[in-house]
Amino acid sequence: GEEERGAMAAAWPELEAAARERRRELALAGAAVAERVAAGGGRLPAAVLALPLLRSLELSGCPALRELGPGLAAALPALHTLVLRGNALGPAGLGEGLGGPLPALRLLDLSGNGLEALPAALGGAAGAEPAAEPAFPQLRSLNLSGNRLRELGPGLAGAAPQLQALLLTGNRLRVLPGGLLPPAGAGAGAGAVPGGPFPLLSRLEAADNEVAELGADIAALPALKSLDVANNRLQELPAALADCPRLKEANFRGNQLKDKRLEKMVNGCQTKAILEYLRAGGRGKGKAESAREEARKKKREKQQQKKDGGDGEQDELEEASKLMVKVLHVSENPAPLVVKASPGVRDVRPFIVCCVLKGANLKPGNALKRFLSMQTKLHEDICEKRTAATVATHDLQLIKGPLRYDVQPPDELKITPLGRKEIKAKDLLRQLQLEAEEQRKQKKRQNVSGLHKYLQLLDGKDNYPCLVDAEGSVISFPPITNSEKTKIRKDTRDLFLEVTSDTSLQICKDVMDTLILKIAELNRSTLENKEDSGSDNESDAFCGPVNLNPGQNVQPVNFPLVVEQVRVVDTDGNLKVLYPSKTDLTTVSSLLTVIR
Repeated sequence: GEEERGAMAAAWPELEAAARERRRELALAGAAVAERVAAGGGRLPAAVLALPLLRSLELSGCPALRELGPGLAAALPALHTLVLRGNALGPAGLGEGLGGPLPALRLLDLSGNGLEALPAALGGAAGAEPAAEPAFPQLRSLNLSGNRLRELGPGLAGAAPQLQALLLTGNRLRVLPGGLLPPAGAGAGAGAVPGGPFPLLSRLEAADNEVAELGADIAALPALKSLDVANNRLQELPAALADCPRLKEANFRGNQLKDKRLEKMVNGCQTKAILEYLRAGGRGKGKAESAREEARKKKREKQQQKKDGGDGEQDELEEASKLMVKVLHVSENPAPLVVKASPGVRDVRPFIVCCVLKGANLKPGNALKRFLSMQTKLHEDICEKRTAATVATHDLQLIKGPLRYDVQPPDELKITPLGRKEIKAKDLLRQLQLEAEEQRKQKKRQNVSGLHKYLQLLDGKDNYPCLVDAEGSVISFPPITNSEKTKIRKDTRDLFLEVTSDTSLQICKDVMDTLILKIAELNRSTLENKEDSGSDNESDAFCGPVNLNPGQNVQPVNFPLVVEQVRVVDTDGNLKVLYPSKTDLTTVSSLLTVIR
């Protein structure tokens, strides 16, 4: 005994000190430690098991460490952090296991160990009967990055039912969630939580694997907030991603997606926009069909219920015409609006997409307020705080066409911004930058907040972009502001919509698609609440364009919004962009009926 302990103290002074000082934490790393582990046959020194107060144990960078040896669990019941990073525990993993559950363990790091299968203690033993109790009832974070795992066993859900973060970057996984989720209808086993496996899993990282299939069952993870599957072998993304109720951040970069539009979005758009696109069925993606069919089925059931309490056909007609837009082609339009783009915009803000939307109803209640806050939200999300694209909405009645998309020097460009007096663009920008700086100081931030990042887009430009009407008035100065002159008011019926970007034409179109969808949604909710909306009378509640088919006199049914195509041409009149073309509005097609 005594001699042995003396020898141990000489070999492992850290352990002796930890016992003497009743330490709660112990970290062992470095070449000297690695040598001693090798000398001890690749096992943890037995003296570790004589430290029952330990709450945190780290042993890193020990290629000689082959196994932990049984008995760890019984000896260290208070352990809540166990870090075994960069050792050589694989392929067998934790050797004979830990000798029992670790009831207090919250963090387990087994990264960089050459593991080829999940350790048995983590439910990796194929076909093993689930234990009566979860081995890690409190485990919140499990790091298995940098191993050689090809699959995950369904036992993990039972072994660690409270798991919140699962890190799997740099393995060889082929399918996700794959074996992570028990097959539907399988026995729930130990630690099974009502409501399905992993009710708290919010972060799943699996970048740099070989994942070729992301299963629709990903939507069975109810708390998933952050998903990273960058640099894998995915060719498509399941529409079911849009059903993950909490998903806020997803990284799909570095995959070879078949849908090229989706691939562009993945590299440049926010998660929300990508999920909207998937929800709408994306292009060339079959799986959304069933979802669309499901939506139609629900709609039919809803209409069936309605029929019991009213004129079914009338209801059906109304229901069908609510979220609907009709596209008016340039050829059918007696006086189409044209935007002429000058060559100078190429160096400043090259991309612009415009259209006219008729039949909006902003009069009742707080419809205008909701319209403006919807626009702000678009700027926040899909426009990435206005840095990817900027939206401007105008009252069509106050616009004198044709319009010119042009550039002017900062001290010549004059505009009357919303709610301000006429000012030179240069001075306006300086004023806004000062306001942003002031706010930064007040909030004691290091950098100007993301909200004001767009103010830097024009830094160092000799000319600023502007949209000018036929009278020479600047009605828009993107990405900064539009003008008081064409401001939208409560009685605005017809809108001129403009989206500009210095990034790509596609982002302009995606934003415009979403903007039209949002206006259609607002119009529908205004219509549904017309009784209590404070509108003057019934006929005022929705005044679309004149009846398109006077032969059929169906009075109360509202008409769809009409989107008029607008052409952007160069100075010689050659077409640059026509919106909406046949291929536009497809991202939102499952939510919006487009009559072409």
